[in-house]
Amino acid sequence: MLDFAKLKLVIEENNSFVLTTHVNPDADAIGSEIAFSILLKKLGKEVLIVNHSDIPYYLEFLDQDKIIRKYDPARDDEDINKAGAIIFLDLNQLDRVRSLQTILGQNDQTKVCIDHHQNPENFVDYSFIDTDYSATGHIIYNFIKQTGIVELDLELALPIYAAIVTDTGSFRFERTTPEVHRIAAELLELGVNPTKIYDKIYDRNRSSKLVLLGEAISSIRLDETKQIAYMKITQEALTNSGAEESEVDGFVNYCLSINNVQIGLLFFELKNGVKVSFRSKGEIPVNQLAEKFKGGGHRNAAGARLFDVDLDTIIKEVLSEAKNYLPKK
Repeated sequence: MLDFAKLKLVIEENNSFVLTTHVNPDADAIGSEIAFSILLKKLGKEVLIVNHSDIPYYLEFLDQDKIIRKYDPARDDEDINKAGAIIFLDLNQLDRVRSLQTILGQNDQTKVCIDHHQNPENFVDYSFIDTDYSATGHIIYNFIKQTGIVELDLELALPIYAAIVTDTGSFRFERTTPEVHRIAAELLELGVNPTKIYDKIYDRNRSSKLVLLGEAISSIRLDETKQIAYMKITQEALTNSGAEESEVDGFVNYCLSINNVQIGLLFFELKNGVKVSFRSKGEIPVNQLAEKFKGGGHRNAAGARLFDVDLDTIIKEVLSEAKNYLPKK
């Protein structure tokens, strides 16, 4: 059980905070940052949100006041150094903040990690990590409810709902428990409109994303076991479509939707490497598969980034290793 009293004490003992999250943030990352910043501001605290990546266009509605900054050392380093505490949200490894790694890693401010992923790295003073939670936004909800540090209202409910609904796959993933549905019900009672949230996140696609999705789907192949499906996206396809890297989020699930497929893989060619997304069904621990390639994540959803490697070579290596994780007949 997480010691929320300790987290409350950290907040009470500091007046200024820096919030950050992982590269290519999703709705749980952005929603958690916005929700925690609202919480801190309600307490009269100073808050700075700085990320390595731009906020994806389909999540800009969560940041109505445009308070999230893309890291600029010349502008941000002084403000970061003045903060009393740094809070890492929805990540548990320092290298996930990319360009912020040096400035955040070298400072002696109080460091806090709030997350729900496996295999945390020891780089903070206080860790509030529990893999049983459906989302980091779920942790923030429980923190508010259990400590009563602020009153839960619509302003807080909206980003928390966005965090939970996306990280549960619209309430279909394994960690979708009765408790999660009760939380969602309370957030709706506070005024959250689920139709509008879904529309903003999933139904405001640019045509370029759909062009790239078509390219990705046409690349889908099955391995010889017929239980592993994979797709690939090259830099050429990304450039020709005009899409952004963040828009690839969720593409890999099309691999897993194929009948009899147990493991789905997406190989995304970077300018200096390859990003691999892993998905699985049932008890198959693709987080362990991802760890073989210096990645990590959840049992059924994980990822890895490999630098200075060849796309086709990595595809062969991952497919070969993935066979070892298929259920034994």
